[in-house]
Amino acid sequence: MKERINMLERDGMTRKLVMFALPIMASGIVQQSFNAIDVAVVGRFVGSSAVAAVGTNGPVISLIINLFIGIAIGSNVIIANYIGQRDDRGVQRAVQTSAMLAVLSGILLLTIGLFVAGPVLGALSTPDDIIDDATNYLRIFALGFPAMMVYNFVSAILRSVGDTRRPFYWLCAGGALNIGLNLIFVIFLGMGVEGVAIATVAANYLSATGVTFILIYEKSPLHLDLRNIRLHYPELRKILRIGLPAGLQGMVFALSNTFIQSGVNSFGREAMAGSAAAINFELYCYFVISSFAQAATAFISQNFGAGFRGNVRSVFRRCMGLSIICCLLLNVFFCIFRVESLLLFINGHEAIEFGAIRMQYVLLFQFIACSYEIAGASMRALGYSMTPTIIVILGTCLLRVLWVSAGPYAVFRDLLLVYPLSWVITGSAVLIAYFIVARKLKIA
Repeated sequence: MKERINMLERDGMTRKLVMFALPIMASGIVQQSFNAIDVAVVGRFVGSSAVAAVGTNGPVISLIINLFIGIAIGSNVIIANYIGQRDDRGVQRAVQTSAMLAVLSGILLLTIGLFVAGPVLGALSTPDDIIDDATNYLRIFALGFPAMMVYNFVSAILRSVGDTRRPFYWLCAGGALNIGLNLIFVIFLGMGVEGVAIATVAANYLSATGVTFILIYEKSPLHLDLRNIRLHYPELRKILRIGLPAGLQGMVFALSNTFIQSGVNSFGREAMAGSAAAINFELYCYFVISSFAQAATAFISQNFGAGFRGNVRSVFRRCMGLSIICCLLLNVFFCIFRVESLLLFINGHEAIEFGAIRMQYVLLFQFIACSYEIAGASMRALGYSMTPTIIVILGTCLLRVLWVSAGPYAVFRDLLLVYPLSWVITGSAVLIAYFIVARKLKIA
């Protein structure tokens, strides 16, 4: 399979990491663009109320799906580890288990999304003038959760052998469909937030169908036979041991962000719209970090499984350096052109002011998050998944909840300062934990 990357040879390691990370980075940007395009279209053709309705759902959606996206990371680690050990039967059992997990988690999330939309948005102090639109958007969006889970689990399986390009191609196809349907539903049919939600659901199903066919026609041990998918309990335990802590971390992280979102909501509709627009750029930069974190997970899992400890050390250092440099460059670029960037999504003067403040006090310092993302991903690849989870929950999530609870804040900036503070504290702690584990395993 020409899409494979040889992760066990040190020669050209930096080039291989970049080749692996770039499609993931681009995939994250395209996937986030589903929501960003929703925000842009309703911002231009409906109004700031619609932008707020769509934007306020971001933390809620993350809260609902992050547990199972974390479990998909467990699939990646276990399959990559089996590949490093040259255990084809283990690979096949893990693929079948991951496929069944994707189906079951998608059905569960669909059910949750349909029933919790209204109560959760109400608990976030969503203003009365947008809560109906926000609830309708989330309920329609939930119809795409099964497709999102299939896409994420299948992509995790393919990443275990270095294939990050083909999932990206299918995500691009979904992105193109999303843009086309957005324009048709909103501009020509006047459907508002319901229209952009339907477009996103259709895009998710196209992408999920495409990557599923990749595995069905795969000739290697990654081949997926739909007639034989089932849970293999030894593999399920291994996947959950790695994936559940990662998912719990993402879920609690998203929960802390919903608390911050409630603080943002207290500043009114324009603050919500400006913050929703600015978050898009934070997510774009985060995908740089995430792509190298996923590279660290896959490369370290294979090399650790094969017993190449020197390669593990090299991968960690390179991923950390690449993520910091690339993220920092993007952070600075977007902050310099913050007004011009925000104008892509919103055109209200007051909303732009709120968005610009968020970019100055959050986005500019986002590169600090590389410290705990890369170190945490590396620890999971080594089999230590709970440790970074506990640190992140205490150092980031708990701090953010306490910070918001100490409000209300009269100045928008004061609410946002918790982001860089929590990144510094959490990053320092996770780095210390990583080096302790690495020394224990004779990697450092």
